[in-house]
Amino acid sequence: MNLDELISEYAGIEERLADPSVHADQNLARKLGKRYAELRPIVETHRELAATEDDLAAARELAAEDEAFAAEATDLERHKGDLEERLRHLLVPRDPNDAKDVILEVKAGEGGEESALFAGDLLRMYLRYAERVGWKTEVLDSHPSDLGGYKDVTVAVKARASQEEGVWTRLKFEGGVHRVQRVPATESQGRIHTSAVGVLVTPEAEDVDVQIDPHDLRIDVYRSSGPGGQSVNTTDSAVRITHLPTGVVVSCQNEKSQLQNKDQALRILRSRLLAMAQEEADAAASAERKSQVRTVDRSERVRTYNYPENRISDHRVGYKAYNLDQVLDGDLHNVTQALVDAELERRLAEAQGS
Repeated sequence: MNLDELISEYAGIEERLADPSVHADQNLARKLGKRYAELRPIVETHRELAATEDDLAAARELAAEDEAFAAEATDLERHKGDLEERLRHLLVPRDPNDAKDVILEVKAGEGGEESALFAGDLLRMYLRYAERVGWKTEVLDSHPSDLGGYKDVTVAVKARASQEEGVWTRLKFEGGVHRVQRVPATESQGRIHTSAVGVLVTPEAEDVDVQIDPHDLRIDVYRSSGPGGQSVNTTDSAVRITHLPTGVVVSCQNEKSQLQNKDQALRILRSRLLAMAQEEADAAASAERKSQVRTVDRSERVRTYNYPENRISDHRVGYKAYNLDQVLDGDLHNVTQALVDAELERRLAEAQGS
């Protein structure tokens, strides 16, 4: 869409949001609110640019009679250039999922109990980061380990309707293998160990994104269990759903109700199926994406957390900082920003080359 079409769409959404009947449908109101917030910076920048151009024209005209306006014209010219650059960035074609919420899964990998403990550390990092930026989180399913970590845990992360950025814009870069180097709590000799945790991030699919035929599902129920195999409850409330055409299996046991666990499992399943469909489409569209910041390839190590040096390194864009303690406390902005900037540069290069 060109700029005029985006401005027209913004005006149309603004008019619809002023209609009380729209808010009777919360899903529609939320969808419109998200799109409105997404378009707002484009429209506001365009308006500021138009006003600056008017002021610049007036300052140039007055500068012919009064030299004092020449300096103002120079400042306005600089500001106009900054606004044009910002608008150019805002109009770069975006990832179609950037406005979406996400399902984030953290899974212990190599390293046994130490990996499970680090999975717990990563979960806390993401929850604190979400709190800092005003996102809402909901633990959909979890399997704690004996020492207080997690074998795996699944969390839904949602942005507020008024926020310009969707959760996917930032968290899509978290998918991959996260490596930790530290002295484990279970290590008596003080030796540094290396273990790994896998993170899977998928955009949360809505019903309109993925249609699931109930006949394609096999649903099994079983008794929930906690650390050490201890029974969490005495009813068969845990649910395992198998999507027969793809073989994708999702299980949930956090809720006390079988129905609630089924609903949570379906949310995760829809998101995984959407991610699979998009990966297939991406592969068909481009067999080679060496210049792209990888957001889907889970096979490669994406980040290292080195405790002795208080260092965090992202291997995709060469980011390195020595504030690991702050990052693990939720100060993840600079890390994600480095990846957002790298993707923007790639998209700008693609737009210029097309």
